[in-house]
Amino acid sequence: MRVIGLSGWSGAGKTTLLARLIPHLTAKGLLVSTMKHAHSNFDVDVPGKDSWLHRQAGATEVLVSSGRRWALMHELRGAPEPPFAELLLKMSRVDILIVEGFKANPHPKIEVHRAANGKPLMFPNDSTIIGVTADIPVETALPFAYLDDIPAIAQMISALAVRIEDVLAHEAAGA
Repeated sequence: MRVIGLSGWSGAGKTTLLARLIPHLTAKGLLVSTMKHAHSNFDVDVPGKDSWLHRQAGATEVLVSSGRRWALMHELRGAPEPPFAELLLKMSRVDILIVEGFKANPHPKIEVHRAANGKPLMFPNDSTIIGVTADIPVETALPFAYLDDIPAIAQMISALAVRIEDVLAHEAAGA
């Protein structure tokens, strides 16, 4: 399994880009998964449903399964968020794992930049950014693709993604 991150300011279009990239990559026969960092309190469960009631009642984990999908929810109940490496190890093996967010972690990332945000580019100050995609031309020696060029971004992902073992070793070294 190979790993690459997408990093950028809120509103840059990371999720929109992923929604366009995933079908392109899967059409090439690749198995793709994503891992996203969310802010604070979020819910993937519907209030009132059995699984929601189980969590509200105090269950640490609730697994929901059907003939079409399964999901495992784990409540931290005041415990700290698991380290990035621990979360990576929970993912099933695929060809490419695309990580959205987790800006502070040292895995390699492609910066997603949208000029309308009015935010500065991150790559000049973030050595973990190894490629850039933007809606404007960007002067950089890093690989670059325009945000609307999905084939070029998919090629960049394929070229820049690294083995999960390398990410885990880097995390373990504390870099």
